[in-house]
Amino acid sequence: MTRIPHETSGEPNPLHALTLDRLRCRTSMKWRAYPADVLPLWVAEMDVPLAEPVVHALTEALALGDTGYPAGTGYAEALAGFAEKRWGWHGLAVERTAIVPDVMLGVVEMLKLVTGPGDPVVVNSPVYPPFYQFVEHMDRQVIEAPLGADLRIDFDTLDETFQRATTGGRRAAFLLCSPHNPTGTVHTADELAALAALADRHGVRVVADEIHAPLTAGGVDFVPYLSVQGAESGLSLMSASKAWNLAGLKAALAIAGPAAAADLACLPEEVSHGPSHLGIIAHSAALRDGTAWLDALLAGLDDNRRLLKDLLAEQLPAITYRPGDATYLAWLDCRALGLGDDPADVFLRRGRVALNSGIPFGTGGAGHVRLNLATSPELITEGVRRMTAALG
Repeated sequence: MTRIPHETSGEPNPLHALTLDRLRCRTSMKWRAYPADVLPLWVAEMDVPLAEPVVHALTEALALGDTGYPAGTGYAEALAGFAEKRWGWHGLAVERTAIVPDVMLGVVEMLKLVTGPGDPVVVNSPVYPPFYQFVEHMDRQVIEAPLGADLRIDFDTLDETFQRATTGGRRAAFLLCSPHNPTGTVHTADELAALAALADRHGVRVVADEIHAPLTAGGVDFVPYLSVQGAESGLSLMSASKAWNLAGLKAALAIAGPAAAADLACLPEEVSHGPSHLGIIAHSAALRDGTAWLDALLAGLDDNRRLLKDLLAEQLPAITYRPGDATYLAWLDCRALGLGDDPADVFLRRGRVALNSGIPFGTGGAGHVRLNLATSPELITEGVRRMTAALG
C-alpha cells in the first residue's frame, strides 16, 4: 500500500480553540459526570469545535428538514475514498459494508455472526473496558491474551490462548483493538499478517475494532486489518466518531473481507435502522471534506504528547509514559508512586483531576491510569500540576 502522509493543513489547531469556561457549558458526559471543581481528562471526548465541513453538512440538512431515515451507500463511499487516500487501501468494497449504530454495537453484531452463546472471545489486555462489558452481556466468555511488556501482541501467549479457546472444537473469535486502546500501539503489517495466519490455523474468526484508525502520530502508518494477506475472512468496524469528535452522532460501518461477505449478508436488516441519519451525514462529510481539519488536530496531538512527556519527566518522573503511536489517550504506569491498584482514585480525591482507572482495562491495568490528551496544552499542564499536588 502507498500511503499519503499527514500534510500541513494551514488550518488552526482545534485543540487551542475553546476556553475552559466554554467547555464547561457542554452537557456531555466528559463535562457533566464530575463536580465543577474537577478537571476532566478521562472519557474519549475531544475538547475541540466541530470541523467546518461537518457543521456545514449538518446545518444544510437541518435547513432542509432532512432528518428522516438513512439510505444509500454515501458513508461507505466516503470511507473508501478516505482509506484509499490516507492508507493506500483499495480493498474497501462498498458492497461488503453495512451501516451499524456505532462501533461497539457493530462489534456485538459481528460476534453474533461468527460465535454462539457461551463461546470464547479473546482480547489483548489491558484493553478498552466495553470489550469486557459488551461481550459478557451478549453471553460470550472473555479470555485474555495479555500484551507483552513492550505493549505489543505477544504471539506465544496468543497462540496458547487460541489453542485453549478452541479446545473441543469450540467456535472462538478474537476481538482486535487496532490501534490499541489504551496503549496507542499501532500494529504493523507483519504483525497483522502473523495474526491472520495464527487465527486461520486455529479456526478463530477476527473482528477488528479500528475506530482510532485516523488518529496516528506523525510518521506512523496505520494498516487496516483487512488489507493484509490472510485476513480475507475478517470483519472490521470503522467510524469517523473518534477522529472528528462525533460520538453523539451515532453511525459506524461494518466491513467484511472477501471470505466473510456471506457472514455479513446474514446481518439482520433491523440493525441498519440504528444509525442516525444526521450521524451518517456528519461522518460522511468528515471523511470526505474534513482531512485538513484532521491534519491540524494530529499536529496538535503530536505537540501534546511531547508536552505530557516533558511535564511528567519534570514533575512526576516516577510515572512511566511511552507516548503511543495513535489515539489521543496516554497510558500512564503509576505503580512506582505507591498509590495502590487505583491511582486514579487518589488523583481525583486529592488533586481534583479525573482520569480513567486502569483496573477496568483488565489484566495489566492495575496501578495505571488513562489520560485524555485531546485538550489544550494549558489544561494538560494544569492536569499534571494537580496530579503532582495530589502527592504532596
